Amino acid sequence: MLKPLLIEIGVEELPAIPFLKELPNIEKKWNNILEQNSLECEFNFYYTPRRLVLWHREFPTKQQDKIKEVWGAPKAIAGKNPKAVEGFAKKNDISLDEVTYKTKGNQEFLYIKKEIKGKVSKNLLPKMVDEFLDSLNFGKTMRWGANPKEFIRPIRWINVILKDEPILFTSSYGVNSADFTFGHRNYKDPIFIDFVGTYFCELDKNGVVLYQDERRKKILNEIKKIEQNNNLKVEIDEELLEEVVTITEYPTPLLGSFEEKFLELPPEVIITSMKEHQRYFPVYKDNKLTNNFIVVSNSKTDDYSQVVSGNERVLRARLSDGLFFWENDLKNGFNIEGLKNITYMDKLGTVYDKELREAKIAEILADKFKEDKELINRAVMLSKADLLSEMVFEFTELQGIMGYYYALKFRKDEKVAIAIKEQYTNSATNKFSAIVSLAVKFDTLMSLFSIGNLPKGNRDPFGLRRAAIAIINLIKEHNLSLNLKEFIEEIKGNYEKFNTNLVIEFILERLFQLYKDVNPSVIKAVLASGDTDLIEIDKKIKALNEIVNSDDFSEVFTTFKRVANIVKDEKIGDVDESLLVENAEKELYQAFKEKNSLELDYLEKMDVLFSLKPEIDNFFDNVMVNVDDEKLKQNRINLIGNIYKAFSNIADIKEISI
Repeated sequence: MLKPLLIEIGVEELPAIPFLKELPNIEKKWNNILEQNSLECEFNFYYTPRRLVLWHREFPTKQQDKIKEVWGAPKAIAGKNPKAVEGFAKKNDISLDEVTYKTKGNQEFLYIKKEIKGKVSKNLLPKMVDEFLDSLNFGKTMRWGANPKEFIRPIRWINVILKDEPILFTSSYGVNSADFTFGHRNYKDPIFIDFVGTYFCELDKNGVVLYQDERRKKILNEIKKIEQNNNLKVEIDEELLEEVVTITEYPTPLLGSFEEKFLELPPEVIITSMKEHQRYFPVYKDNKLTNNFIVVSNSKTDDYSQVVSGNERVLRARLSDGLFFWENDLKNGFNIEGLKNITYMDKLGTVYDKELREAKIAEILADKFKEDKELINRAVMLSKADLLSEMVFEFTELQGIMGYYYALKFRKDEKVAIAIKEQYTNSATNKFSAIVSLAVKFDTLMSLFSIGNLPKGNRDPFGLRRAAIAIINLIKEHNLSLNLKEFIEEIKGNYEKFNTNLVIEFILERLFQLYKDVNPSVIKAVLASGDTDLIEIDKKIKALNEIVNSDDFSEVFTTFKRVANIVKDEKIGDVDESLLVENAEKELYQAFKEKNSLELDYLEKMDVLFSLKPEIDNFFDNVMVNVDDEKLKQNRINLIGNIYKAFSNIADIKEISI
């Protein structure tokens, strides 16, 4: 029999970010518990800041009955040992009269076939609810009262109803389940539920929009009305939107404002104050930030004026602080002397020392890519100056961005200002900025590797994987032909001695993350060529991937895999034309010599080499490689070996798997 089942966990206000991190796992975890208890069924999960709800339209009222077969010792042994029979009966909770034997193979064994009655669901639910709560992982947890159990926030009520029957139990979290729930926090009285269907109606009447999709839709629709009525444009940050959906039960977007004098601040300061600290949406007009904001209220009232004025007051205080920091920073100037007193990291000196190392790297890059070395040096040496500002001390996430504004205010070259802003990103608007950003990231990698601070498992506290990915992206974005091996050899003298190959391998490993649509063996094959120029590697990966995805590649691949396997452990020399005696080997050599001499890009080169398949097949069919004459044998190995080498300059064929 199937009945509707409602499970509601009532909690104090959930913090949005930890909850949203666990959200993708919640339905999976409850589904696993249903499967473990043989109660599989479809369900929906709903949430608000005060409740987690599992709703099952059709829930099995009991587990299905099962037939269980149990085999014991062979009759030849059990027949001589009555205690074995008694033990088998006792273990399976049957009398001696019920013990039987059954043939399996050529022997008889102790055997029992029994029906296991399915358990009633309502008896399983208390334990299942506790298992569900135990399974949830929100990071930080807390205790409340005398109970030793921990959860993200105190659990205040549990409501489990199977159609019209409350399932009453005491949770291991110290909460007694009951037949009531609570509405919006503005409504204090409990709401008694005598049937699951009334739950949804009662919540709606008591100020709770239970369905998160409806709350999201309500927010967006009401923001759209505000835009239309006021000729404004609201910037919808998707992550912020999800946070607001999570922290509201009855969301109501409201338009607020602040004094125009605060627009003197850089837009990022205003937006950060709104988003990060108050969860407001910034408002624009004619593509310019206005002195308005959208706050999404969670109140249920007929008059929202006090809500708006309260939020305006809070934002005004934040912006007043920002304006104070901004004005103070402009008075204090934009200099780097104080960086000599800020430790970057133990064994790596100060932040100023880091800038000096970055400047040396940037100078080499500027020389290679024809940029103004003096201007590059100025950008690098000013890149961390905003760490000394009051604004960055208060808003750490604005590091680099504030440097950009201070550089402009103090009349630094615009290229310098832009480079300061873009140093922490994995993209750059111009080559100048890319060089500064690369210098920062190469120094970070080299410095941390030189003192043994490498990422371990999932842990990467210094963001070295991000730095390596950014290096690849910047080089590709600006088409900077840079041989990693040669370049790192050139800069390694700035660091304690260590195995610099580790840095090269670490950067190249990130390629597997960046080319997600490419067969990993293609990347592996290209890297096996030994090339460490990321631009050339990129071209090779794209070319080889196109070849591998072609319709006829499997047929061609078999032939060339055979070539690779034959010569993989051989020393390859030049072909002696005078030792070519068979027509098949002469034809292959002439075809290879002609095609290999052509000036082609990687795709064309591989196409041409793969077109040698008929000649290679003819060679294998008509020429014996392992002949007694050593010179003849080696010459034939050299012939196919040179074809293999022509490929391996692009990619190692034997690494490809299809």
